Amino acid sequence: MTEKVSTRTQSLYNNPNLSKKDVQVVERILSKNDLKALEMKKRYESDGLYVLNFMSSPGSGKTTLLENLAEFEDFKFCVIEGDLQTNRDADRLLKKGVFAQQITTGEACHLEAAMVEGAYDILKEKGVLERSDYLVIENVGNLVCPSSYNLGAAMNIVLLSTPEGDDKVLKYPTMFLCADAVVVSKADLVDVFNFRIAQVQEDMDKLKPDTPIFTLSNKDLESLRAFKDFLASNRACNYQSTHVF
Repeated sequence: MTEKVSTRTQSLYNNPNLSKKDVQVVERILSKNDLKALEMKKRYESDGLYVLNFMSSPGSGKTTLLENLAEFEDFKFCVIEGDLQTNRDADRLLKKGVFAQQITTGEACHLEAAMVEGAYDILKEKGVLERSDYLVIENVGNLVCPSSYNLGAAMNIVLLSTPEGDDKVLKYPTMFLCADAVVVSKADLVDVFNFRIAQVQEDMDKLKPDTPIFTLSNKDLESLRAFKDFLASNRACNYQSTHVF
């Protein structure tokens, strides 16, 4: 009987930069992560948490968005914060009254489910989870590696800031294929950087049609409220991402 090869495994084998041994090692790591992600997903559900995985390049405004969401009294959340070094983002959130547990990954350019588990256990021990409706995982800033690692989240949110340019969707398709929603951040700078939201829409229609796209600015409360309400409506109907990492 011929063994069925997954699309992900096949893509690894087709990579000229990887030997067969490399592919086998990578696939084992990913498979182990997938099992842990499934385990974590069950824990999230058991604890009544709706989990959001925020992904983007560095400096796109993930932490700023969370600071702004903290202003809404009906949006109760805690955060697992991923960075290579420092606790700066977690400290920013703590000043806003949001409990954030930092993960410093060292040289790792992404979070894995086992890393999330350790931080999750700390949040649980401190009684933070029971006071939250949402857990936001702020992934390491990177448009490549996080797209390969399932964290068991209900939704994967990808941010694209206007200073990055409007051409990133098709340049980094694996990341944007993850997206259950795309957030164009720093929208008040659209004209400054000649950022074309229509281009992002067109590229997403080609790559992953019907993906919601939000344009957010921390100067526009209503844009933030619309995004917050979108998350709440998905939680209410228990939307679960169907993306396969």
